[in-house]
Amino acid sequence: MKKHKTSKAWMHEHVTDPYVQRAKAEGWRSRAAFKLIEIDDKDRLLRPGMTVVDLGAAPGGWSQVAVERVGGGGRVLALDLLDMAPVAGVEFIQGDFREDAVLAGLTLRLGGRPVDLVICDMAPNISGIAVTDQARSMHLAELALEFAGQHLKPGGNFLVKTFQGEGFDAFRKAMAAAFDKVAVRKPKSSRDRSSEVYLLGLGCRPRSAEG
Repeated sequence: MKKHKTSKAWMHEHVTDPYVQRAKAEGWRSRAAFKLIEIDDKDRLLRPGMTVVDLGAAPGGWSQVAVERVGGGGRVLALDLLDMAPVAGVEFIQGDFREDAVLAGLTLRLGGRPVDLVICDMAPNISGIAVTDQARSMHLAELALEFAGQHLKPGGNFLVKTFQGEGFDAFRKAMAAAFDKVAVRKPKSSRDRSSEVYLLGLGCRPRSAEG
């Protein structure tokens, strides 16, 4: 009964959420689009002609923002475990980001072209067990950082969703070792009660010869 009440309360909050209503009115696939819009308006991450990789892209809100802002001369590659309805101008790959074969397919699609920006709004399937969920979300963030380190051009940028908790400080340090500057962003459209924050790595450092 309690679970039913909780899901009912969530549904009420969701349908009355001003960002959900705005997303519907403006044609964005999810309220998450406003998170990227706000961060990009502040940090100027997306520019015409860029190559962008969107990890954990479904349902496509971030890809919509990215493709609109990089324009016709840009390129947006999106990847997700779930299927995603086509977004005009976005190249979509369906597969599990944790599998080497899927990553290899994404690398092949890039064709050696360096990436200007990697964005990642991935979150694991929530089990309800806080310790497990935190560990899974940090693991996804680590994989995204690894991908960014391998594919970003020197000076490229990386935006990733994380959750404050176990492993957050260590992950932030790992980002600080890979980028010239690391900033924390909490967009207005991110719910206050959520421990969700976005870490932004600016200025990817060139990899060492061993890397």
